[in-house]
Amino acid sequence: MAKRNSPLKTKPAAPDDALDPFVCFAVYSAGLAFNRVYKPLLDRLGLTYPQYLAMVLLWQRDGQAVGELGEKLFLETSTLTPLIKRLESAGYVTRKRDGADERVVRVSLTEAGRMLAEEAACVPEEILRATGMTVEQLGAMRDALVVMRGHLRESAGEG
Repeated sequence: MAKRNSPLKTKPAAPDDALDPFVCFAVYSAGLAFNRVYKPLLDRLGLTYPQYLAMVLLWQRDGQAVGELGEKLFLETSTLTPLIKRLESAGYVTRKRDGADERVVRVSLTEAGRMLAEEAACVPEEILRATGMTVEQLGAMRDALVVMRGHLRESAGEG
C-alpha cells in the first residue's frame, strides 16, 4: 500500500507492525492518547472524562433523567449513579425524584455546575489543536466511527 502525504505531525506505525491491520487497536490506542490529552485539562476542572461527558449533556439540556443520561453515555445505572453522586458531592448537580413519576430521578445543574461550563469552554478547542486535524477531518472520522459503532452494537445484539 502506497503512503500518502498526511497533515498529521507524526508518522503512522510501520507497515510491518503486527497491530496495523486491527482497526480496533487503532481506535483503542487513539482512545488512550485522547485520555492523556484530556486528563490535565479535566484535572483543572476537577472532573474525570465520564463526569465531563455527563456535564456536557447537562449543559446542553439541564434536568435530564438518570436513564436518559445512561442511554446517551452507554452506561448502566450501576455505573452512572456513583458518577452522578460524585458530581453532586462536588456541588455541580442535584438529584431529585420526578414529581410525575417517582421512579425517575432527574439531574439538574447547580449554579456552580453552570459556571463550570465557562471554565470548560476551552476544552474542545484544546482537543482539536492536539489532534493536529481540521474540524472537517475530525467530523468525517467521527461520522464513520458512529456508523461503525451502530453496526457493532447491532451485531452484539445491543441496538
